Amino acid sequence: MRQIAEFVAVLACGLFTGAAFYISLVEHPARMECGLEIAATEFPPSYRRASVMQATLAALGLLSSFAAWLAGATFWWFISGLLLGSVIPFTLIVILPTNKQLLNPALDRRSAQTEQLLARWGALHAVRSVVGAVALLRFMYLLVHPHE
Repeated sequence: MRQIAEFVAVLACGLFTGAAFYISLVEHPARMECGLEIAATEFPPSYRRASVMQATLAALGLLSSFAAWLAGATFWWFISGLLLGSVIPFTLIVILPTNKQLLNPALDRRSAQTEQLLARWGALHAVRSVVGAVALLRFMYLLVHPHE
């Protein structure tokens, strides 16, 4: 049970982190290269799809790390899972206000405000990428050093 939970935690965290970095380093910059109006038009459908996937992966990583700890893994598994899970409240508290503005149908997709919102969103999303990477590195360390 413990090994399965650890595997699921690492897999979920790895998928979350890979997706987050892809969005931060590839998708969002490409979106912005297409011009402001296209970027603002593409954001809502992309956000809808990515948010479901990433929230699910973060929650799965958190829950499976907790299960690994309950099954006998060190407390650091749970701490690493909490780090990954911290992207959920970060998203809801810090990023969601920007998301809501970008998803507002009344938003002028050619305005300076839209450009600022998209730039802010990109910077905030990069935080999620870094947090995911730190959690993934910690999980990988725990796989190599299971008794620490």
